[in-house]
Parts: sequence; structure tokens; C-alpha cells
Amino acid sequence: MALAGVKRQSGADGAHPRPGTAARDRAAWFLVLPALLPILILSVGPLLYGIALAFTDAQSGRTRSTQWIGTLNFQDLLHDTLFWDSFRIGLLWAFGVTVPQFLLALGLALLLNQKLRLRWLARALAIIPWAMPEVVVGIMWRLVYNPDAGILNETLRDLGLGDGRDWLTGLATALPAVILVGIWAGMPQTTVALLAGLQNTPHELHEAAALDGAGAWRRFRTVTWPAIKPIALAISALNLIWNFNSFALVYVLTSGGPGGRTRLPMLFAYEEAFRYGQFGYAAAMGCVMVAVISVILACCLVGRISAGGEQR
Repeated sequence: MALAGVKRQSGADGAHPRPGTAARDRAAWFLVLPALLPILILSVGPLLYGIALAFTDAQSGRTRSTQWIGTLNFQDLLHDTLFWDSFRIGLLWAFGVTVPQFLLALGLALLLNQKLRLRWLARALAIIPWAMPEVVVGIMWRLVYNPDAGILNETLRDLGLGDGRDWLTGLATALPAVILVGIWAGMPQTTVALLAGLQNTPHELHEAAALDGAGAWRRFRTVTWPAIKPIALAISALNLIWNFNSFALVYVLTSGGPGGRTRLPMLFAYEEAFRYGQFGYAAAMGCVMVAVISVILACCLVGRISAGGEQR
């Protein structure tokens, strides 16, 4: 009897797996496999190949043999001032787009969350830039910035604010002009994410805070912001990563010019690989960018964990 009781107790405590658990685990893996295979083939595989390529002297040309050179590419990167200039520009671009993008998107989301007339139309118009491909956005804004017939210079002339300028080829104006386009193109995505968080905030909390005499700013600080803070951290982290890895938009607008003032790290690596044929050196640049993105992700995860702890 005692032995039977011990057996029943061990089974209740889960010390021995129930029959069929292994079969269910195998079935679960088979269900996950169709989604896992594309990730392994299209993401993990090229990533590992790129990391291995960074330790070689791989160059363009079928007849050229590839040799293992260890960390020589990374040593050259440490002394490559052009790469670190592009890295600095990439950070300026990423933060210069992400921070204003978030603030403007937050204001727009708060506005679209109000009970306004034709709110559905305003929401539809707000996501139009998000639905446009980056190449189309770049071409459209090149027309806007056109020095001769662009709408921006024409408006400045009509207002008597000067004869206009070539915004995308000026050393002082190229990067701010491109940052403005990045903010405009990426703001709808942030707006939609924040608006979803605002709509999931219980309205009763706002009513209770209003009955306690809390003003608009205090209600935002004590009710709205804690509710959307996890979403804000997540979308800001994603935006920062996407902006740091930007390629198509800046390439269409300026191709990295003038004088490298808008040459982001991704553009620099692209030129090294496909213009000069230095595949190994470009792969080393990619490894550095992956390391930076990993650090950013780690910081964001720590922020999310701490935010979750504060909410609990």
C-alpha cells in the first residue's frame, strides 16, 4: 500500500512523463517546422555564411581563390576612418529619425484616439506613407526637393524666402533633408502601434483620474503612458534597428552623397561588396553592424524587463 501511494504521488508530482508526451512533442515540432525552415534557410544560414566570410579575403571573380586571413579584416576596420565616419552618420540618422518619429507619432496617435468627425478618414490618410514602397517614397521626395521645379523651392519663392536651394546636394542640408523623409515615411507604423495601445487602455481609468481632479498631463503621465510604455519601448527599438539598417530610401535620394555626408554603414558595405568587389571586407562591416544591433536589442530587452517589473 505504501509503495502504491509513493507511485501515485510520484505520478501526481510529474516526476514521470505521461504516456504520449513524447509523441505530442514530436507532433509540435512537425507543426513548427514549416515556419522554422524558411528562417533557418533565409536568415540564419546567410548570417552564419556572412560571419565566416568576414574572416576571408573573398573578392569578386570566379578564378580568384579565397584564403582564410583570420581577423585581418577587422583590424583594417579599426583604422578605416571612412567606415567610422559612416558609422557616426548612421547613428545620427538612426536617432535623428527615431526620436522625432516617435514624438510626432505619439501626438498623432493621441489625436486620432479622440472622438473626431471623419476620424476614419484621418486614420486612413495617416497610413498612406506606410503603404508606399521606399523606392517610390525616395523618387517622390526627390521631386519635392528638386532645385528647379520642386514644390519646396517653389513655395519658398512664392513666400519671398529666397530663390531656393539644392537640398540633396548641399553639404549642410543633405542629411537633415534625408532625415525629414525618414521621419515622414516611418511615422505611420509607429502611430498605428501606439494607437492600438491607446485603444486597449481602459476608459474607466481615465474617468477615475478625472474624477480625482487630474488634468490632461497628469492623466497621460499616470494612466496613458504606463499602459503604452511596453509598446513604446518595443516599437522604438524596432524603429532604431530598421533605421540604422536603412538602405533603399537613402540610396534613391542621395546614393550616399554629397561627399559621403549621407553614406550610412549599409551603403558603405554595399559599395565595398558590389562596386569594389571586397566581399570579405564588406562581410566584416556587416558583422560589426550585427554586433551593434545586438547591443541595442539587449538594452531594449533590459528596459522592457524593468518596465514589466515596475508594472507588477
